[in-house]
Amino acid sequence: MSMKSRAIPRTPSPIYSEIRQGKPFARPEAELAVVLLRTGDVMHHSIDRALAPWGLSNEQYNALRILRGAGEAGHPTLEISRRLISRSPNITRLLDKLIDKGFARRDREAEDRRQAVVRITRPGMKLAAECDRAIDAVLAKLRCLSPAEMRLAVGLLDRVRTSVAITTVQEGLRAEKSRPTDPRSKEQ
Repeated sequence: MSMKSRAIPRTPSPIYSEIRQGKPFARPEAELAVVLLRTGDVMHHSIDRALAPWGLSNEQYNALRILRGAGEAGHPTLEISRRLISRSPNITRLLDKLIDKGFARRDREAEDRRQAVVRITRPGMKLAAECDRAIDAVLAKLRCLSPAEMRLAVGLLDRVRTSVAITTVQEGLRAEKSRPTDPRSKEQ
């Protein structure tokens, strides 16, 4: 029995009608990439809409959550940037907006005046708590999956993200240095 005859028939993904595509994707990887991108966009849009009443972007809310988790210690700007879910090319401007609105503050450290630490303010804590309730309503929609399906999805998406992540030149060089050399790979 060939592998094709044992394949489980499946109904076409709703992505075809969502993006108005009539022809099947040439490869399953292409379909998966489109589904991932579309799902991420839908999730991002849902969270943006939930945060709209407060005039807060998804990225600003993420930064507030990071600062809330840091507590009174706060974080330097670059540490906040590293922890953001979505990369922000202009983290300083993102944080400036929170500071201008009174949701965060930037303090210079006595030990090193060059180092600025950003901390959440009381109004920022209050805002984050209010936004949490709106975000929880969006996240509740993920209960269309069982807990076991959620764990499976997280594991699969972790593998995909790890596989397609672009390493920086520095990360690549560090990995190369730490990789043991294979004596078989040396030229004779």
